Amino acid sequence: MNLKNAQQAVDQWIKNHGVRYFDELTNMAQLTEEVGEVARIIARRYGEQSEKESDKEKDLGEELADVLFVVLCLANQTGVDLSKAFAKKLELKTKRDHDRHHNNPKINK
Repeated sequence: MNLKNAQQAVDQWIKNHGVRYFDELTNMAQLTEEVGEVARIIARRYGEQSEKESDKEKDLGEELADVLFVVLCLANQTGVDLSKAFAKKLELKTKRDHDRHHNNPKINK
């Protein structure tokens, strides 16, 4: 599924199963909460914090999908075409960072 289709799928889901989009501020708070859940899994599973027994069943993919769902909601309700925005961002990063990481001694040890 591409980004355009994903945006359409979320919009259709909202129309079929939700009452309406939450307002943008509520969705921003929801996004922050979902990113926090991803951070918790990463910190405990891949970082130095120990993983609690209750966290071992958490699915990182599901939590990342929650983040994506809310991002798609925000894009829809603010009129952002994520396909175009992402293509533009990738082009910018390619121009700006073409050699940046190759010349970074911190990651080229």
